[in-house]
Amino acid sequence: MKIDPKHLAQLSVIVEAGSFQTAADRLGLTQPALSRNMKALESRLGATLFNRNGRKSIPNALGLRLSRNGQAIRLAEEQASVLAEQSAQGAVGELRIGAPPIVAGRFLSSAMARFIRQNPNCVVEMRTGLVHELRTMLERGQVDLVLGPQTLAEPSDGLEFEPLIDDRVGIMCRSGHPLTTRRQVMPSDLEAQVWLVHSRGSLLRQQTEAAMMASGVTSMHIICETDSIRSVLEVVGDTDLITTMPRATTASYLEDKLVFLDFDHPQFHRPLGAIRRARSSASPIEDRFLSTLL
Repeated sequence: MKIDPKHLAQLSVIVEAGSFQTAADRLGLTQPALSRNMKALESRLGATLFNRNGRKSIPNALGLRLSRNGQAIRLAEEQASVLAEQSAQGAVGELRIGAPPIVAGRFLSSAMARFIRQNPNCVVEMRTGLVHELRTMLERGQVDLVLGPQTLAEPSDGLEFEPLIDDRVGIMCRSGHPLTTRRQVMPSDLEAQVWLVHSRGSLLRQQTEAAMMASGVTSMHIICETDSIRSVLEVVGDTDLITTMPRATTASYLEDKLVFLDFDHPQFHRPLGAIRRARSSASPIEDRFLSTLL
């Protein structure tokens, strides 16, 4: 037996409203049309749903029981409507993003926590990797979006870049480092320091070396290299080693223990943004997430 779920939903409104006329008004129907629908439902069931006493129609046991099914149908319709609206706004769905380790630290995890609190119906997957790994993830469709520096997005690789912030690179040291007392840090000062640098395959390592050469720093005394953000921050915070880190994405780590030196160069410019496959349009859920970073 196939029953029209619309009729069950209307039955539940009649039971709640207490009369056909009030229910018809709520449903935007005429009273005769609603009565016809109920007669059609009774005909389909082969049983009555109301005890009729003059002009009054009082739901019987079967009518009351089926009205509860009608309430469930209405609730499901309302939930589906809300879910569809949230989906259109980017609050429901799946967000798959990738990022270099530095970006995936507090900068991205804090934004992700805010996004999850605001969008509990969205499933989030975040993956980290170095340049070649992130490019492969995009190419294979393992992530839909990468948050990283512009240099990661090579047009020849079919990637497009949407800028968000300038995550300018700076030279970092512990707060009591001797260089912090200098009125002006010179290239010769940097040549005399002992360095902790990032792994050879990282964009930050490449940018650091290029900027140092352009600044007149002819040599860097490197005694440690790592791809671990935690190691960089802890080692530099407890020694006189210096390093480079992006300013915006590591600002929350500074506290009172770490500082950036007053030394800059145009090659420290590091636009950070959203990287997608060319001709891959942004989904509402991606735009919603990116808005939390601004």
